[in-house]
Amino acid sequence: MRKGAISRDGVLKALMEYDELGREGFLAKYGYKPATGYLLVHEGRTYDSKAIAGVAHKFDQGRACRPDELSGGRSHAARWLARLGFTIRSSRSPDWTRDEIILACDLVMVNGWKRLEFDDPRVIELSSLLQMMPIHPEERRNELFRNPNGVARKTVDITCRHPDYTGKHTNGNALDVEVLNDFLARPAEMTEVARRIRQGLVAGQFQGIPLDVEDDDYSAPEGKLLLSRHRSRERSRALRGRKIEAVLSRGGVLACEACGFDFEEVYGDRGRGYIECHHVVPLHEAGEGRTKLSDLALICANCHRMIHRRAPWPTPGELRVSIDQKYADDRRAARILSRARTAVGDQLPRL
Repeated sequence: MRKGAISRDGVLKALMEYDELGREGFLAKYGYKPATGYLLVHEGRTYDSKAIAGVAHKFDQGRACRPDELSGGRSHAARWLARLGFTIRSSRSPDWTRDEIILACDLVMVNGWKRLEFDDPRVIELSSLLQMMPIHPEERRNELFRNPNGVARKTVDITCRHPDYTGKHTNGNALDVEVLNDFLARPAEMTEVARRIRQGLVAGQFQGIPLDVEDDDYSAPEGKLLLSRHRSRERSRALRGRKIEAVLSRGGVLACEACGFDFEEVYGDRGRGYIECHHVVPLHEAGEGRTKLSDLALICANCHRMIHRRAPWPTPGELRVSIDQKYADDRRAARILSRARTAVGDQLPRL
């Protein structure tokens, strides 16, 4: 089936036939199985996207596509239908993210590390809160997305991974254990993280912030939402400009506070006035209040990357100590090697 072989009119005709025959009759007639990946949503009803795309081919090209002639995923049926303006949603709920598990784990901890039932008001409240999270796009959410039953199930997954639990484990994911261990090791800090996430969701503080933190070199146990807000502040041209102006007005230079790198010194005019800003306030402490210039550190791109690379993040000062120690170790190793070479040279027979 070539790209663009179906039309919106052909899809609408396929939907009409689907409605007339019913789901089972429609799938049986054309040899399709129920969708396991994506569903087409039209006028409040859901349809098997792959089957609809395959049958739409009949109205546009004279024959229906066999199931083995196309896939139902984003490379074929779902993508084509979306391009024609139809709404496509995943038939499976997406995996739980760290941010979501943090909120669920916080709830389980408050409940004494015991599971909660689907009709518990706290579970219902969390379900509504998770549905407000901007992490998962609408097309990946199905009718059961983070409903109270799913939230209650996640509390079971977390509970059975607690060290004191003696029953049978459920099939949770590795993040359940990671977040649980974070709460056990740093309960006060993680409680504050959960509070910051909740506060941000209720206040709508995460809406519109690019969630572009998929890079493996950016690590934060506090989750994607707080990290995204953190990076959004760091990228603020206005804040960065005020910080640079404040440093220069005091007679300072735009050198990295960790390694001392000066862009102008190395790159000349091209580097004049350039340096990055790092927000030094820990994520679990940084609310939505006004960012003070004292919260920002001037730092080069390399050191900025190294700070964000692995949690817990060092401060620029701590990174500077680490760099100085590395240089000291290298100099010490060089002296030892030099002495060893000299000693070996003295022992060699003279010709």
